[in-house]
Amino acid sequence: LSNFLTATPSRLIELNLSLQAAIYSSLSYSSIMCVNPNSASEPKLAKHDQWVKSFDLDAFTVDMKNLGDELEKNQGPADVRHLNKMIMWSNACALVGTLTMGFGVNIVAICALSTFTFSRWTMIAHHTCHGGYDKIHPNKNRWNRFKFAIGSLWNRMCDWFDWMMPEAWNVEHNNRHHYCLSELEDPDLVENNLADMRNLPVPTFVKLMALPLLVTTWKWFYYAPNTYKELKLARWRKAGKKIPDGVITSDAVTIRSLLFGGTPFYTLWEFFSVVIGPYLLVHFFLFPLPLLVLGEYMGTGHGMYISAVKNLFLADLLTNFHGFVAVVTNHAGDDMYRFRDGCRPYSGSFYLRQVLASVDFWTGSDINDFMHGYLNYQIEHHLWPSLSMLSYKRSQPLVKNLCKKHGVPYVQENVFIRTKKTIDIMTGVSSMRVFPEEYERKFLERDAIMEAAKKNKKTVLLSDKCMKAAQE
Repeated sequence: LSNFLTATPSRLIELNLSLQAAIYSSLSYSSIMCVNPNSASEPKLAKHDQWVKSFDLDAFTVDMKNLGDELEKNQGPADVRHLNKMIMWSNACALVGTLTMGFGVNIVAICALSTFTFSRWTMIAHHTCHGGYDKIHPNKNRWNRFKFAIGSLWNRMCDWFDWMMPEAWNVEHNNRHHYCLSELEDPDLVENNLADMRNLPVPTFVKLMALPLLVTTWKWFYYAPNTYKELKLARWRKAGKKIPDGVITSDAVTIRSLLFGGTPFYTLWEFFSVVIGPYLLVHFFLFPLPLLVLGEYMGTGHGMYISAVKNLFLADLLTNFHGFVAVVTNHAGDDMYRFRDGCRPYSGSFYLRQVLASVDFWTGSDINDFMHGYLNYQIEHHLWPSLSMLSYKRSQPLVKNLCKKHGVPYVQENVFIRTKKTIDIMTGVSSMRVFPEEYERKFLERDAIMEAAKKNKKTVLLSDKCMKAAQE
């Protein structure tokens, strides 16, 4: 009371707004977070959801934001050195594969070429395209999210040459997947994308028979056309172009849908000539051409070239499988949550969802992490997408402890166990958890309150400055 009686006009405004915000926040928080256990309106929770009743969203949010800020501040030359080491290992695989691919079909060439393709995507392109090295790498003309692999076919070939078009992948993965995680709008939601297989009225073993083909071709059969769809869709929305009636934008576009019925977003020829055609022609047929000359010189004719082409195709099957095991399994399983509505980026709900809908694999040594493509730190990566690989390694035990402190389920398992759980989702043997609707809504409301409080705080500070200026 004495503060109100003696305060200046600007101080009165600040005190009034602060008091309102505190009362509103307190009342809202108690209604959201402290449901009377004897209340008839208390939502019924499954056993695995009981933790949510005592969960403190605000405290969890503050801890995650503070940790993320601290991690970003501590990035520097060590992170760049670590990136260069991973590049060196990846390039070594490429060198071994290139030197051995002309000497008959052999496992050394296949594994080396496969690992190069896998690591170039999952570690080097992935974290660079997210902006993990934007602020710390000295060469900002290349190792920057707005430069790396995009803008021309030459850049794509030099930086990251794969079935997917880098610009399309940036939209589909960096934007749509990361900020719609495990919602219906998530283009990588396995349970939704495999709905046809899940609902197929055949025994499970029949569905399992289709998996070898699926897991060894998914990058060009599903990922390349669907990422390109997301790029075209983003451009349509930016231009204000109307989505045709009957088109469900969350439905995946695959090679099958292009061949049988097409898509309104692009033609089959456009997809081939722009997205997969250059990779198919250059990587599999032009890249090994020097072996034709070498073969003639060594008296083996076309044999070395033919062997190289065979090894490249077999390596592609293997890298598809490797990618499936390390990539597709990150967010699928009967212990992973789905959500109904979107949330604000970097809000409390956002941080919570990244943990509940992601899984870490075994972590530790550089070799282990290299073979996982640094996707074994998936929870940490989704919490702060624009950090370096080394930051995720540093943060993993800290995040795990924070989740334990706040009672949030933190899932970390062997990648092959996760593969089995993903296959169960794909075939309809099991289903993902759906986050309790009442708490999802309440957490989203809490996010809105916190966002409004931020804006009020900024407004008060600005008003205070103006009032002081007027008084002077």
